[in-house]
Amino acid sequence: MGWHQELLVSFDLETTGTDVDRDRIVTAALIRLEADGGEAERRTWLLDPGVPIPAEAAAIHGVTTEFAREHGQDPATGVEEIAAALTAALTERIPLVVMNARYDLSLLDRECRRYGLPTPAERLGRRPAPVIDPLVLDKHVDRYRKGRRTLQALCAHYGVPLDGAHDAGADAVAAAGVARRIGERYPRVAETALQELHALQERAAAEQAASFQRYLRRAGDPLATVESAWPLIPLKV
Repeated sequence: MGWHQELLVSFDLETTGTDVDRDRIVTAALIRLEADGGEAERRTWLLDPGVPIPAEAAAIHGVTTEFAREHGQDPATGVEEIAAALTAALTERIPLVVMNARYDLSLLDRECRRYGLPTPAERLGRRPAPVIDPLVLDKHVDRYRKGRRTLQALCAHYGVPLDGAHDAGADAVAAAGVARRIGERYPRVAETALQELHALQERAAAEQAASFQRYLRRAGDPLATVESAWPLIPLKV
């Protein structure tokens, strides 16, 4: 029985923007999913990020600055709870599904540092693993497929329901569904041991980044740089 037929934990963030070093968490979800897709546990958070939520971000996830200030919890408290819950799952060696993991896990890392909290890597004493990233895996198994690779696009391609896109809980459940469908469709991926699968994704993410960087440079941006680290972008000093 492969990892796709076992317990998974799926994680998702909705944030104030797309810069892992600058932007803040608005909502988060960490959901344990049984082999049949049923939810064993769901934890969600709404934070007051402490900064205004740009209108373009609010238009995506639906949380305005005013709503977050009224209903969101203190950001340092929320970030501590999120980091502790995620670390607990990884301590159990349960596969952690994160769509575009280098973004969510790196932003959580920076939020911990912002509030003087131990990062998940510091709590674990190692880099976060095992992580399953549907974005990296999909590009690896179906490299030349045309079209977008957003979560919505992957759900459509693999026949996974997505109700309420850009809700952290809905996105987390959908990402786990996509991961399972990749395992079903590509037995060589499903049969790979989790440690080896994590290492495979590290290599695949670096190769995908290098390919995209070459494309951008050929397209006219000779200085284009694409981040290759996965699932955690190192802190720039």
